[in-house]
Amino acid sequence: MLGPTGGTVAQGADLDRMLPVPLVDETPQGTGMETLTVAGGCFWGVKGVFQHVRGVVNAVSGYDGGAASTAQYEVVSGGAMGHAESVRITYNPHVVSYGHLPQIFFSVTTDPTQLNQQYPDQGTQYRSEIFVANPEQARIAKAYIAQLDQAKMFPKAIVTKVDEVPGSIRPRPITRTT
Repeated sequence: MLGPTGGTVAQGADLDRMLPVPLVDETPQGTGMETLTVAGGCFWGVKGVFQHVRGVVNAVSGYDGGAASTAQYEVVSGGAMGHAESVRITYNPHVVSYGHLPQIFFSVTTDPTQLNQQYPDQGTQYRSEIFVANPEQARIAKAYIAQLDQAKMFPKAIVTKVDEVPGSIRPRPITRTT
């Protein structure tokens, strides 16, 4: 939720603080759309927020972090296959910057300081994670997490993982839900 000074209101862990605008962001290159995949608890709530963000052209809920062959609700709900309930966000970087998306994400994730849990939902499938599509996204996401931790925006350190594929950061297909 945007606050009166352009920051966003922290949700979950500390409702009275404003999340600052990111100090590190990108300058859009080219004219195409970009993607970001985030996991932050139940995907329906996360999707519901991002599909209403100006500049987001699509938000798809599904599973990321595990094999496509095991991306079925009955299997993922056990928590042993590596998947996280995720939302793939396709956005226009000339309308909404990449740096602003993690700002929104940390405002709607119920508590980014909880490991493998978002309030009543427990297990690795409910972890807080940012699946980056390229090294620049990784750099910006890590810088924003460090910025929030340094400002002590939450009562504990953020445990949100930034997932990079060693040697070749690339978008991975998210397996859609029905």
